[in-house]
Parts: sequence; structure tokens; C-alpha cells
Amino acid sequence: MSATLNLKEYSATAIDDPRDVVAVAHRIAPMLAARADEVDETGRFVAENYDLLKQEGLVEAGVPIELGGGGAEVADLAEMLRVMARSCGSTALAFAMHTHQVAIPAWRWRHQKVAAVEPLLRRVAAERLVLLSSGGSDWIGGSGKAEKVEGGYRVNARKAFTSGAEAGSILMTGAIVEDEGGNCSVIHFGAPMTSSSVRIEQTWRTLGMRGTASNDVVIEDLFVPDASVSFSRKAGEWHPVFQTIVTIAFPLIYAVYLGIAESARDIAVEIAKTKTGADAAIAGRMDTELRAAQLAHRWMLDAVARDAPSADTVNEVMIGRTLVARHGIEAVELAMELAGGTSFYRKAGLERRFRDIQGARFHPLQSGPQARYAGAVALGRPTASIF
Repeated sequence: MSATLNLKEYSATAIDDPRDVVAVAHRIAPMLAARADEVDETGRFVAENYDLLKQEGLVEAGVPIELGGGGAEVADLAEMLRVMARSCGSTALAFAMHTHQVAIPAWRWRHQKVAAVEPLLRRVAAERLVLLSSGGSDWIGGSGKAEKVEGGYRVNARKAFTSGAEAGSILMTGAIVEDEGGNCSVIHFGAPMTSSSVRIEQTWRTLGMRGTASNDVVIEDLFVPDASVSFSRKAGEWHPVFQTIVTIAFPLIYAVYLGIAESARDIAVEIAKTKTGADAAIAGRMDTELRAAQLAHRWMLDAVARDAPSADTVNEVMIGRTLVARHGIEAVELAMELAGGTSFYRKAGLERRFRDIQGARFHPLQSGPQARYAGAVALGRPTASIF
């Protein structure tokens, strides 16, 4: 029996609707899988897969139907990414960064009635814009420098880990503004990737997730008009918008790592079935670890379903993030042990998944800050500056 949870139980919707993003992900999975090894070997960006995702309408899938999109909810988008990741982790992780950048304003439009995000969402649907996330480069502390000038800001910054940069239309990012008193705030804006002030540096030579091409994006003297600043916040402290970002984004990102762990499990089981000496106890430990990762991810989605981002929701999502990473990595390690020496050969597919899932370690909140945040919540202490 498969260790994966039943899709109709795990997803918010069934998959018999041909417009459903989960059904689409299942349909294109063989095409993603066919290119995965070559992409990993060469380290080139999964450009053909992005073309396919556009053709299939997945770029606009998270945009509300009323604004021209597919209307997919977060749980459906997470399941879409989980299915994709079983075939190609790089495609799924890079696309998760676009997916959450769409899902967040879509949630704000629907649940908080934030009208300011509507033009962007309409453009994503109409023009199939690909949004980029500068990820850890723009965590709570912020990065880069924005100087106030007449009518706006002059921005200089380097944004690392920009997954899918080559396919991007707009980089959703920020920069730090320091006033005369030395107080720092962060402005948030979209940087057009076609601007002469924005360029990509090929820095992505990595252990795993090679096809994401998560290169550095360098911003030099980009003028950002005042009207293009979506919001500003105090640097180094949690802002309510970031509570929403975390609640929506991380269940999507970690769906990718869950899918990688599940695929490693299934590969290992098929290999082990051909070996008379395969250790059933290892298989049992592997499935136990995988189930823990699946349950932790469901916990994250339950937090999303409450539609009430808060400091407490951040805690629940980040606990889930840590558990998905911990148990997912352990499940893949056990998958390699179960498969034995066969797992060491690239053709088996396990070593790629072993390398790809290591990325689960590095997204915020990493183990130290996450433990401090959870501990502060447990003890009733402030969390505003723990990140």
C-alpha cells in the first residue's frame, strides 16, 4: 500500500474536474519527469517546463476567478506543487515562489478586501506574468539600500536565491531606508526584470535544486516611484503583512519537499521489492517518518484554513515547516538505506532527491530562530524581533 495520503482526503477538492490544478499537475508530471535528470546534470534552468506551466494555465491558477484567474485555493495549489515535485523538485520549488507571490495578494483581496492588489492580480491573469520572490534576501531584517529622492527612491541591492529569475517578469522585493535619525524602515515594491537597472548574475552552482537557477538579481540605481511602493514597515520587526506571507507561503513551499520525500519512498520500495534481503524494519521506519512529514504539512494547511494570520499562526506554520523538513529528510535517508547500493547510482533517482531535499534546511525560520519563536510563544514572551 502506498505511503502517500489519499489525494481526495489530502486536497481541498477532488481531481475529476479537468480545470483542477491538481489534475493538470498529474497530467504534465510525466513531461516534467522526462527532463528532470538532464536539467539536474547540466544545471540549466527548467525553461521548457515553465513554458508548459504557462500553456496549462497554472501561472494564473491562484488568481481569483473574478479577476480572470483559475480561483485555486492554497490547499489545491499546495497539492499541485506536491505532485509536480514528485517528478521534478526544481520545477516545483521555483514555481512555488511564483505561486505564493500570487496566492498572498489573492488571499488579501478575498479575505481582507485589499483593493490595491487587484491590478497586479489582473495583470498576472491577463499577461501571464511570472512573479519572483527574493526569499531569504528580504526576510524580516530586509536587505539592500533605498535612498529617498524626489518623487520616489533610488534602490541598490543584491537579492540572492531568486528562483526562476530567468523566467521572471517582476521581482517582488524590498530595500532598507535609513532616515536622518538612523531609524530603518523597509519599502516593498516590484522591480521589473526588463529594466536596464536589473540584471541576473549566474551564481547558482549548488548541491541540489540545480534547475531552479536561483541566481542573484542585482539592482543598480533603480528608480522606484512613490506610487510603486506597496507598503513600508519597520526593519527588524514582524509586520502583520509578514504574518500573512508566512501563513500562505510556507505550506506551498514545503509541499515541494513533501513531494520529494514521497517520491523517494516510492522509488526505494520498488527497488527493495526486487531484493530478497531488504529490511522490512527500515521500510517501516521510512514510512513512519514520511507519515510524520505528511501530518505536519496537513497541520500547516489547517493553519491556512483558519483564515486568520497572526503571531500564533506563524508559530504553528513554522513548527510544521521544521517537522516537514526534519521528517522528510530522514525519510529520504532511510529510502537510500532501504535501496542499498543501488541508491548511489544516479539512474535510480534517489541521489537527486537526497540532494534536492537538503534545501528544506535553509528557508526561514531555520532551527534556531524557530525554536526561540516557539519557546517565546509557550512562555508568553514577545516574538516581534525573533526571526
